[in-house]
Parts: sequence; C-alpha cells; structure tokens
Amino acid sequence: MTTVASAPTAAAGTVRVPYDDLLRFTTEVFVAHRLPAERAAVAAEALCYGDAAGMDSHGLANLSRLYLPLLAEGRADPLAEPVVLADRGAAVLVDAGNALGLWQAGAAMELAADRAERYGIGLVSVRRATHFGCAGHHAAKVTGRGMIGLLASNCGRQRIARPPGGAVALLGTNPWSVAAPAGELPPYVLDMSTTAVPTGRVRAAERAGRPVPEGWLADEDGRPVTDPGAFDRGEAHLLWLGAGAGGEFKGFGLGLMVEVLAALLPGAGLGPEPAALAGDGGPSGRDDDIGVFALAIAPATLRDAEQVTLDARTLFGTVLDCPPAGGSSGSQVAYPGWHEARRTAESRRDGVPLAASLITELDAVAQQFGIRPVSVEATR
Repeated sequence: MTTVASAPTAAAGTVRVPYDDLLRFTTEVFVAHRLPAERAAVAAEALCYGDAAGMDSHGLANLSRLYLPLLAEGRADPLAEPVVLADRGAAVLVDAGNALGLWQAGAAMELAADRAERYGIGLVSVRRATHFGCAGHHAAKVTGRGMIGLLASNCGRQRIARPPGGAVALLGTNPWSVAAPAGELPPYVLDMSTTAVPTGRVRAAERAGRPVPEGWLADEDGRPVTDPGAFDRGEAHLLWLGAGAGGEFKGFGLGLMVEVLAALLPGAGLGPEPAALAGDGGPSGRDDDIGVFALAIAPATLRDAEQVTLDARTLFGTVLDCPPAGGSSGSQVAYPGWHEARRTAESRRDGVPLAASLITELDAVAQQFGIRPVSVEATR
C-alpha cells in the first residue's frame, strides 16, 4: 500500500488553533445564543469540521456571516423541537421548525440510520430546515455504523444560479453528499455542490485577495470572470458544475435532482417557483424553508456484513494503489474523503489552521458575548 504524506502545514498568514479550544469556543458561542449544551456541542463540531478538513469556505468564517445572524434574526430557532409529520417505518417526514441545521442535519441522519437498522433503509425527509454547513460531515456519521449515507439539501427559496440559457436565477447551489465505510481506511465521502463551486469558495477567494479560475463565474455575455468580488457586486453569475461545451446541463440536472429529492418530496420551499421569474438575473430570495433529504442504507441487511467490509476495503484500497501518472513523481491517487481525513487528523494533532483575519473576527465575538477567546499563542 502506498503511503500518503500528510497535508501541508498552515499557509502564510494563518495561525494554528488547538482543535479542542476551537471546539470549546464555538460551543460557548452557540450556548450564548440559547442552544442547549448538547446541541451546541454537535453544531460546533459540524462548523469546526470545515476548517479542520480544509474546507474553510464552510468553517468558522460563516459564524459571524451566516449562523449568528440567522439566530439573531429569529430565522433559526435555537430551541426548536422538530416534529414528525408522517411515520411509515422506513420513511419519515419531519418539520424541523427552523432548528439550527448544524445540529438538525446530523439528527436527521441518525434517525435515518436508526430506521435502516430495522428496515435495511431509512429515509428522513425534512422541511423548514436551515443551513447545515458541510454535507459530508453529516452524511459520514452513519459510516461508523457500517452504513452508506446520502444527504442532500436545496437552498429553500434562495436562487443563486441560472438554468443554462436562462436570464434569471432559479436554483441554489444545492449540495449533496454520499458517504460509505471503507474498512480500516478513511470513509469515502463525496461532498459537492451542483454549481461549479459553492458561493463560500468565491467569497473565500475574495477575502484572500486571489482570483478564481475560469469556469466559476461568467458575465452577462458569457465571458469568464476571475475577479471573485464581481459576484457580490452583481457583475458575474455562478456557473454550473461541468460548465463549458454544453456540460453545464449535467450540473443543472443534478441541481434539479436535489430540488426534487430535498424540496419537492418534503414540501419545502422551492427555488423554481413563479416569484423567481421576476428576478433580474442576480441572486434573489432567502434561504428559508430549506429542504433536506437524509438516507441511510444498511448493506448488512442484504448480505454478510464481513464480506461487505472486505469488498469495500478492496474497492477503496485498489484506488489508493493505482500508480500515479508520471511515475513516482506523480501525485498520490486518492478517493473523496481521503485528504479530508488526513487534514482533520493533522488539525487535531497540530491545531486547526485559521486566517489571522478570522482570529480577529472571533476575538470580537468573544468580547461581545463574554467568552474566553481562542488560544493561538502556542501555535503561531
């Protein structure tokens, strides 16, 4: 088996924060916003995962930008108790009551896994949900139970991307994830938006002062835009996964697939509805009444669990053993979830890399709510 090197150390302009201290700080912030302690800890773990795994577009940068405003405005209810509206054994319909998605999405996946233990498959269809961060973090929860997890979410009535050839935005980034156990190897975790990238990555590039690659954004005439600030200025729109040479229909089709599974099924807010047609081409609507599709599959109900594990080990181990192009100088072949697992392990051992500017933001939050700030002195 080829050995994969660990992820690189923190880049210039970043500091490393002890993982446990970052988790403590984030939990205390959510508790200060009236989340029960257990929920706050789960939500904090989901948010910290973004930075620990190297997906900083979905990490602590969203604390002040997204989650605290949702709570302050009452669009997310810290004390919401999700209600089961229909229970058919293997399939459950839930009204999340605007619970904080960082907690609620994991709860939906766990309920799906509970049902899969009994029926082989468990579907939890959710409406009135809120933003849940990294889909892969939640989907992967069931892999420890020997299950395959699927999680998808629309963006409620927030419209960000236009259909190919269309003049107004109809859909959100509509992320989805598939996770599966891989024996003693890190789980397979595919976590992706159906647009070329999530908007968070565009804004992360703007904060870092770096251009974005061609294929992420385009102007009104379809020309590539590499200035990330053009998106929020209304000078560029987000493209679909596979944009170019007609490939955008694949991303758009996947986006509609998520809309069907996550919103049409539970009766959540739809992106494509008549109100969307009054848009001016830029983003419109708000990400309220998000729909979530949580599915767990228990392979052991169909065939021998030990053999499933052996086959999974063969499947993903063979991917890792694939010789790299260019011989020994080529990059290590890996599967989705491998690098994230390595980065997370490094972050837990050496500290989570955060931009120095983000530390300043977190310090301001700590002061505002009377919370001990995160410690960075020992990890600079």
